[in-house]
Amino acid sequence: MTVPTITLNSGFTIPQLGFGVFLVPADEAEKAVSEALEVGYRHIDTAAIYKNEEGVGAAIAKSGIPRDELFITTKLWNDRQSGEQPHDAIRESLDKLGLDFVDLYLTHWPTPEKNTFVNAWTKLIEIRDAGLSRSIGVSNHLPEHLDRLVAETGIVPAVDQIELHPAYQQRDVLAWGADKGMKIESWGPLGQGKYPLFENPAVVAAAEAHGVTPAQAVIRWHLQKGIIVFPKSTRKERMVENFDVFGFELTDAEIAAIDALDPLDGSGRVGTHPLEFN
Repeated sequence: MTVPTITLNSGFTIPQLGFGVFLVPADEAEKAVSEALEVGYRHIDTAAIYKNEEGVGAAIAKSGIPRDELFITTKLWNDRQSGEQPHDAIRESLDKLGLDFVDLYLTHWPTPEKNTFVNAWTKLIEIRDAGLSRSIGVSNHLPEHLDRLVAETGIVPAVDQIELHPAYQQRDVLAWGADKGMKIESWGPLGQGKYPLFENPAVVAAAEAHGVTPAQAVIRWHLQKGIIVFPKSTRKERMVENFDVFGFELTDAEIAAIDALDPLDGSGRVGTHPLEFN
């Protein structure tokens, strides 16, 4: 099964469906990533703060998969954004991953009260230019943060990885990305189980119409909207299910019905607000 790719503003391509390891314990990460690679995933998303980069790296090393067939993302944590710390942080991550470069390096949160996110972005540009990451981007940044990054550096992030699921679609960030050539990645694409998404009539109807699970219908909704998505699971059967989303296509009406699940007032958010995380 071939996963579609999306071309980033860096010129590199990214598999639209990947595997995330958020909250995967360090001692389980190698097994989880190894199984994901066996299923067919080639895009792995980790972060320094997940404390499982070593496990991800071990799985990559044991897989025997050529490096150019893999897309690996990691992230700079908030306490490493000032001064020259991002340079130290990426080298530590590369050492743990056992890699010479990552395909995508992200700043993790803007932490506006610290006011270090512009410095971090400046250093990520240097990291990219040094060949330590092919593409660079951000996570959890709002349009006001993105505007400032571009105003001060002239460089548009390749991606913004944000909380995005049917009840919280962040249309303002999607619009910013569409206008500036920045792609959107979704974290928590299934709502992290924090609301009854899979019982919603629009999701259930779409799933039943195509003979798939509600989770598969929601992943397909992300894909058809051009969003990069990487659901997380440590159960191999669920990894297989999440990967099996290319044999059907939602109709425009089904997509519109799921679009309508967003209350538009921000009340559907299940994670932390970027303005409140410092």
